[in-house]
Amino acid sequence: MPATSTLRHVVLFSFKDDAPADAVNAVVSDFGKLPQEIPGIAAYEWGTNVSPEGLNNGFTHCFTLTFASDEDRDAYLVHPAHQRFVGTLGSCLERSLVIDYWTQ
Repeated sequence: MPATSTLRHVVLFSFKDDAPADAVNAVVSDFGKLPQEIPGIAAYEWGTNVSPEGLNNGFTHCFTLTFASDEDRDAYLVHPAHQRFVGTLGSCLERSLVIDYWTQ
């Protein structure tokens, strides 16, 4: 990988059809707190699908975290704050998709 490459951790969420809006908003809010709680997250952004192509396969929310190293990402994955967050998703999350890649 190039010296200027960064590690992206992309998370896509599809929520249950009957998930209350306040539960979805709580997930978004709670995800947004992780960068302040977990060292190693270099950048964080999120948004909802606005593609006109109709190819999102039910995924509506995208979260992207940036890390400088595999070690930073790995520490994030096992961090208690991340584990607590993941534990809250069962009530409203239908499914998720996660992809990590090094920027080219």
